[in-house]
Amino acid sequence: MLGIELKSGQIIDATFVPVPIQRNGRDNNALIKAGAVPIEWGQDIKPNKLAHKDTKLIASHACTDASVHDSQVLEAVLRDEAVGGKEVWADSAYRSEEQEQSLNDSEHTSQINERAYWGKPLSKSQEISNKAKSRVRARVEHVFGHMENSMGGIFIRTIGIARAKVGVTLMNLTYNLCRIEVLIRNKVIGIDRVGAPKICPAA
Repeated sequence: MLGIELKSGQIIDATFVPVPIQRNGRDNNALIKAGAVPIEWGQDIKPNKLAHKDTKLIASHACTDASVHDSQVLEAVLRDEAVGGKEVWADSAYRSEEQEQSLNDSEHTSQINERAYWGKPLSKSQEISNKAKSRVRARVEHVFGHMENSMGGIFIRTIGIARAKVGVTLMNLTYNLCRIEVLIRNKVIGIDRVGAPKICPAA
């Protein structure tokens, strides 16, 4: 559709979405702490960067409460390599031996940053590799930056996970529509106009 074929690779990341907090309970206190994390990604984005050839569209997403670790939902958002691309970029929070084996089994190529462990720092070659991977992975921050700076912020005004999932889905859809408009305007997508079917008069 519109000349877009999403097979170049998959960049996976997560962000906190602050929600209204009810006053009582331990879980609420955890949400307050999660919601207080400032989202500063994308504040240095220059307008001309929106004309990059990469599409930066959201292809899949998952919504959980703040207690769920990022790595636990990688499988939920990962697309088949034939559809989304073989290479998978993500930060070191997503890396584990089990995750690497799972990606290999599903015929993906891991570009997930390597992580240091207590008493086992990264080697020079690992640091160089991570830096190269991060240059690609950083593009996902442009998505969050656009939401934060051009869409009124990343915030859900409803209570409950079910409503939050709907809100996040609509936020992602709105972002994609904005991004497609930019791609059309900058002639990244080969299309002159978007047509609509004729509206039949009421009988």
